[in-house]
Amino acid sequence: MKNVMTAGAALLLTTSMAQAVGLDRSGQPVGIIFEDGNYAELSFGYIMPDVDGVSLASPLNPAASGSISNVAGSYSQLGLGYKRDINDQWSFALILDEPYGADIDYPSDTDAPLTPTAGELNAVALTGLARYKFDANFSAHGGLRIQRVNADIALPGAGTTVELDDSVAYGYAIGGAYERPEIALRIALTYFSEIEHEFSASVGGGPASDTDVTTPQAVNLDFQTGIAADTLLFGSVRWAEYSTVILQPTGIPESITDIEDGYTYTVGVGRRFNDVFSASLSATLDTEGEDDLVSPLAPTNGSYSIGLGGQYNVNDNVTLSGGVRYVVAGDARPELGPDIPVADFEDNSAIAVGFKVGYTF
Repeated sequence: MKNVMTAGAALLLTTSMAQAVGLDRSGQPVGIIFEDGNYAELSFGYIMPDVDGVSLASPLNPAASGSISNVAGSYSQLGLGYKRDINDQWSFALILDEPYGADIDYPSDTDAPLTPTAGELNAVALTGLARYKFDANFSAHGGLRIQRVNADIALPGAGTTVELDDSVAYGYAIGGAYERPEIALRIALTYFSEIEHEFSASVGGGPASDTDVTTPQAVNLDFQTGIAADTLLFGSVRWAEYSTVILQPTGIPESITDIEDGYTYTVGVGRRFNDVFSASLSATLDTEGEDDLVSPLAPTNGSYSIGLGGQYNVNDNVTLSGGVRYVVAGDARPELGPDIPVADFEDNSAIAVGFKVGYTF
């Protein structure tokens, strides 16, 4: 079953989208800690969103009616992982990922008051995990996380810019797993703590001031089980508490962010066809918010997607994996002020491709 699961994991790296829950991109994977033996991997993904809409007439601009071309920029995702066994019970892993991100830019010809809305958020995290096996069935894992985050935002209407300089802060992850290797069963639960960042924030080019922002706590539930010879059922559930992400620098009357908590559900089937090739098919659902009124900096509302992945074993040590995913983004209406929709975004989508090289040693 190992080859099948590896193909499923490679596919999951392509699920990260601008349309995922909140600001999620990588989904904070920890699966490498369960790899057999000593192992290293390099993954790369490229996501191409197509998110456009039309301006809506409102009290802020009664004459608005123009189209809004693609506001979501394409972006790449890089991941690195290293896992090593210390002895029969202890192992550790290092995971480098890009857990959060945003890349929104409204074209200059967009109707007022949405011009000049833009936002870029970058985040990199390094997680160090240790795992202890109590026996063949039960294990616990946990460790420290280091995050670096920065952002640049242009607010709609007034043209105010907000710049958040690099902030480095620390958190932790902790979890456990139950396994039955004879049927390829594994259920793993991992909790990620919130991390409080202190930014030096500059509003409109003015003097910098300290601004606290918390990245969300989250829980990942990952599972897999054999359901027939050479066939694996796998999936995951992720919850992230984005309602705690408040960004309100000095001089801004209210929080720039207004993100709801949400869930991401994934389920898939993997199949090993022979000793060198296996493939997987999966579906993912990101839950919608309570209504379709959203921030102009996040002009979608939930999503669903389907993906196909495959893996080729080059030899006993090297595996090549890849996947493609098609995402349908939920319709949304960006608002300015309470319940004042100023645009309508419908029928949007994204395509993601991913590639991974794994090396066992």
